[in-house]
Amino acid sequence: MTGTAAFSGKAGKSGSTSFPFYMSLSVFLVAITAAILLAMGRTPICECGVVEFWHGTVRDSGNSQHLTDWYTPSHIIHGFLFYGAAWLIGCMRGKPLPVGAAFLLALGIECAWEFLENTDTVIERYRATNIALDYYGDSVVNSVSDILAMAAGFWLAKVWPVWLTVLVAVLMEAIVGFWIRDNLILNIIMLIHPFEAINQWQTGS
Repeated sequence: MTGTAAFSGKAGKSGSTSFPFYMSLSVFLVAITAAILLAMGRTPICECGVVEFWHGTVRDSGNSQHLTDWYTPSHIIHGFLFYGAAWLIGCMRGKPLPVGAAFLLALGIECAWEFLENTDTVIERYRATNIALDYYGDSVVNSVSDILAMAAGFWLAKVWPVWLTVLVAVLMEAIVGFWIRDNLILNIIMLIHPFEAINQWQTGS
């Protein structure tokens, strides 16, 4: 998955759409996402008035308000998964995908998730679980950082061998799951269909 069999550096046979063009669109997309989140009423930074590089407390109002936290690894794994999906699509169609286009698609999906995640419906869905009782949505700086974490995961998956990408994803899920009793898999399960047994376990009951 680290080779060029399912990706190409340029789009189309003519190579008319260049990698820098895709990257310029990516920067524009992130900027537009931040602007829309602000328009949705999301706070630019934590209401505490500071921006921390790392915020390690899950069950408080500062969670998902700073640059990185225990949920940052989930977004890195998003990047792994998006890269893998794009690679498979390239293999299935028998034609290399432009890596810039694949990245732009991944970025678009991640940005769309940030919009959805910060709607009242999803916020209340999260707050139905004990681990997210103090969750009121992400700050804009946190959302942008989450998007950048996904981007990092995408490019790491491009240069790392498959076994290393899988190993790092498993380790991150295991460490985060052990430390805070939550991770990407549990987050998805509890968002789609909360289980009371998991809910009680996450509170330490």
